[in-house]
Amino acid sequence: MSLYDDTVLVLKGYEDQGELRQAYLDHLAAHPDGLWKACHAGHVTASALVIDPERGRVLLTLHRKLRMWLQMGGHCEPGDATLGAAALREATEESGIPGLTLLGAGPVRLDRHPIPAPCHWHFDVQYAALAPAGAAHVISDESLDLRWFAYDEVPAVADDSVVQLLAATRARI
Repeated sequence: MSLYDDTVLVLKGYEDQGELRQAYLDHLAAHPDGLWKACHAGHVTASALVIDPERGRVLLTLHRKLRMWLQMGGHCEPGDATLGAAALREATEESGIPGLTLLGAGPVRLDRHPIPAPCHWHFDVQYAALAPAGAAHVISDESLDLRWFAYDEVPAVADDSVVQLLAATRARI
């Protein structure tokens, strides 16, 4: 199975956010290259909120380009077997934490947001990744900073998308 086929199956199996989910499926149907950064009409991205439920906190990255506190994530790569694997790879690369595991079998939520030209949209499929006990993070080249935030601190530092992702993640724990 290809990453494209896996992504379509994941989205078809995801029952929440019906109208937005359909926009993702319509985008992929109209753009066979819609998974890749080269698709200027927009492309699918995969992200994961790194969470430590035992300590009631999440790890956010201060994104180097956007200068915003966000979950880990980014573009799909040809070597990614599944969309979940892409999200887990991105979370591991950007957090430096080995041994992350995805929460549940599928995405937690979807978020579509505009991005600067030449591309127009990121169709972000958002997962949650559980941090192992005693996890120590390492700042990557893509981050200005990495920091653990208590659940109740997130609304003061992050945008609404991250706040909604945290709420949806906590509802699944």
